Amino acid sequence: MKLADVIAVLESAYPPKTAETWDAVGLVCGDPQEEVTRVLVCVDPTSSTVDEAVERGAQLVLAHHPLLLKGVNGVPADDPKGALVHKLIRNGAALYCAHTNADSALPGVSDALAKAIGLTVTGPLEPAEPEGTGLGRVGELAEPEPLRAFAQRVAAALPATVQGVRAAGDPERLIRRVAVCGGAGDSFLDAVKHAGVDAYVTADLRHHPVSEHIESGGPALVDVAHWASEWPWCEQAAEILRAAFGGRVDVLVSTRRTDPWTVGATSTAVGGHA
Repeated sequence: MKLADVIAVLESAYPPKTAETWDAVGLVCGDPQEEVTRVLVCVDPTSSTVDEAVERGAQLVLAHHPLLLKGVNGVPADDPKGALVHKLIRNGAALYCAHTNADSALPGVSDALAKAIGLTVTGPLEPAEPEGTGLGRVGELAEPEPLRAFAQRVAAALPATVQGVRAAGDPERLIRRVAVCGGAGDSFLDAVKHAGVDAYVTADLRHHPVSEHIESGGPALVDVAHWASEWPWCEQAAEILRAAFGGRVDVLVSTRRTDPWTVGATSTAVGGHA
């Protein structure tokens, strides 16, 4: 198969026109006429995943996060991101990024997160206008469970990170109807309050918005690492390519943890009041 064939499948599943206007999606480097026999899917196009692609003989790296989100005037080899572009080209590998277009697709990033947690999706958290499926998802568990058990469910469903999983709200609150958003999702806190859910799972939540949300009586919050929240998408995207090419292209999911946090510590100091 040619790279152009793979791109056609990806752009059918994740249409570039649905990406946010500020986003940078699509082919970063590579010749559409070159042959592709192996693809590596990852969240982040970093030195680690590029090395993995080279080591595993992939001719295409499919990444969720863009490599060149901000405008650049060049990609010299002595620049960290430029070095990745040079390494890819020298090793005959292309890079394609599907970011906010993969977020809003059906299925998309949040569908993969919901599936991993065990939710049956009922619709988007924030519908798109005038067309499209929108961002985030709302779904239901088969049976309600306390927040403390639900947080453990989320932790068990996602790859381990230094941050782990933390929850805000009454630990005994029963959770059944849940909103999810892969990646940074605190911009949807107002939508979550009106979605009729018991909990919201997302990443990169900050102290003040969380405190104000809980104090105002909003649903429980479950905060996970950004990378971990989007990692289930890798298998979703891999399955789309496998189904399209029927074994003619070997599609691998990266085994590298690209969450940037590397050390965690718990304080033993005594202080403060609940």
